[in-house]
Amino acid sequence: MHVITGGAGFIGSAFLAKLNAQGIDDILVVDELGSSQKWQNLRGKIFRDYVHKAQFLKLLKDDAFPSSISAIIHLGACSSTIETDLDFLLENNYKYSLALAEYAASHKVRLIYASSAATYGDGSSGYSEAIKLSRLKPLNRYGFSKHLFDLAMERRGFQPSVVGIKFFNVFGPNEYHKGEMRSVVHKAWQQIKASGSVRLFKSYRRDYADGEQKRDFIYIKDCCQVMWWLLQHPNIKGLFNLGSGVARSWNDLARAVFTALGKEPCIEYIEMPEAVRNQYQYFTQADMQKLSSTGCPFKFHSLEEGVYDYVVNYLEKDNQHL
Repeated sequence: MHVITGGAGFIGSAFLAKLNAQGIDDILVVDELGSSQKWQNLRGKIFRDYVHKAQFLKLLKDDAFPSSISAIIHLGACSSTIETDLDFLLENNYKYSLALAEYAASHKVRLIYASSAATYGDGSSGYSEAIKLSRLKPLNRYGFSKHLFDLAMERRGFQPSVVGIKFFNVFGPNEYHKGEMRSVVHKAWQQIKASGSVRLFKSYRRDYADGEQKRDFIYIKDCCQVMWWLLQHPNIKGLFNLGSGVARSWNDLARAVFTALGKEPCIEYIEMPEAVRNQYQYFTQADMQKLSSTGCPFKFHSLEEGVYDYVVNYLEKDNQHL
C-alpha cells in the first residue's frame, strides 16, 4: 500500500492521479479536509481509504499497518510562505515529518518527502544541493520549518531509503483551492478574464526591472513524472532539486498566459506589500545536475508549453483537475 499525505492537496492529488494512471489504486490518502474545497481533487480518483492526518499518526503508533505500507509520499504541510505562527509550522511541517521518518526507518519503508526552494533563502549562495545545508538561511518561517527537517534527515544520512524534493515554483491543475498560494498562472488567468490585464509586483532593486524578477517555474505533470521515477528507484536517496533548471521572469509568465488565451499582453505593476518585501526572492533557478546524475530521464515542458496546456486544456474548459 502507498500512503500519500496531503493527498487531497495540489501536488498530492496530482500524484494520486499519476499512480492511478499507472494502474495503482491501493493507496491511503492522508489529509485534513475541513471545510476547504480541496476534497474535489479526490473526485474520480481511486484509493483504498481516507484518514485524517492526526488519526494517521495514532494508527502508525499503534502499528495498525503491519507490513502493508510499501512507501510514504509525504506531501502534507502548511505551504503558506506568509504564515507567521512558527509553533504551528514546526508542529505541522517539522515534528509531523519526524514522526513519519521514524516510522519509515523502523519499518524499512520508502519515504519521499517535499522540501522547498524556500530553504535556499535569498539564493546568494546559489541553488545547488552541493551547498552545505548548515549555510542556508531561509527568508521566511515556512522555509525555516522545511529546512529543519532537511537538516534532521541529513544527520540521519537519509537512511534507510529517504529522498527529499526541493520543489521550485510548481503550477498546474489541482491548485485552485490554495487561495493566495495559487500560482501566478492561475491568478493571471482569472485577472485577464475579469479585467483584461495582469497585475505584477514592482521591483525594489535597481538590477531588476518591474516584472523581471525571475523564478524557476515547473509544470505539475513534470513533477509527477520525476516522483514516479523516484518511487520506482528506491535505491536513490538524498536531497534533490526539482525545477525546470531555467529561470524565467514574471513578465514571461504573464505573456505566456495572454498568448494561450490569444490576447495581446496588458501588464500593470503594483506595489509589493511591505510585509513581503524583506523576504522576497528576486531570482531562483534549480541546479538540476544532481538529479540528472542519477539517470532520471526527465524532459520538461517549457514555460510556454506548460502554461498553454494548463490554460487551454484545464482552466478554459472549467476542468481544473488532473
